[in-house]
Amino acid sequence: MTSRGAAEVMDWDEAKVSDVVNGKGGANLVEIAALLGACRVKADERAHLLAMHSETAVVGWWQQHGVCSPVELRTVVENLAVAETLTCWHTHAVPLFLQTADNMREALRASATSPADELEDRVQAGLAMQRLPRRGTTCTYFIHELALQLQVGGAEVQAGQLLHLMFMANRPNVEIRILPVARGAHAGLAGPFTLLTFSKYEPLVWVGAENSTLLAESRDAVSGYEAVVRALAAESLDEAESKELLLRLHDVTKP
Repeated sequence: MTSRGAAEVMDWDEAKVSDVVNGKGGANLVEIAALLGACRVKADERAHLLAMHSETAVVGWWQQHGVCSPVELRTVVENLAVAETLTCWHTHAVPLFLQTADNMREALRASATSPADELEDRVQAGLAMQRLPRRGTTCTYFIHELALQLQVGGAEVQAGQLLHLMFMANRPNVEIRILPVARGAHAGLAGPFTLLTFSKYEPLVWVGAENSTLLAESRDAVSGYEAVVRALAAESLDEAESKELLLRLHDVTKP
């Protein structure tokens, strides 16, 4: 259904439909329920969207998951699918978006909270998340050198992971920057995060913990993470130097 069609069905101005679709508010819970019904939204998706309505005025979102995070982080997935840029930093592991299936599988096996019977489902969910950023999405990854030296799985898994990183680093929309151990203390010591920007929405930061998910949206919070990104960019090797380091590490670790 087009925006004009929805406006006619609901007897709204098109501007109101546009505000609702773009997350700017302008409709109460009953109106949203009627619009979803008019659009023939499936029951489970309708329930999900209506449950989120009460949180639309909240800046930032912290969800606690219990023992561990769910197999699919639905809200994160929805944001990744429309991101214009993705900037990721990780201190001690290869970022999810760059992990091979074998690396992901071994990391999950080492987890103290991920159920063993969900291992393959979680691997497939992780691989699906890797495909979410659009082809035109600009992706920048800052990785600490220690994360590349940590052997996840055997030597063959580690060598395969480094080879995959070398391949990804040559993609036109991907930039990989490595922060060397020799730099010592650095701006990213507080931990990993992913900064997302959008063409129509305000930027946000995703921080994934053991059993919770934080989406920081306030301008001050995002500005703080942007400052960390600028510091990491100043302290990390450039793209060419990072590729050279990946090659050296691969040559050392390959079985």
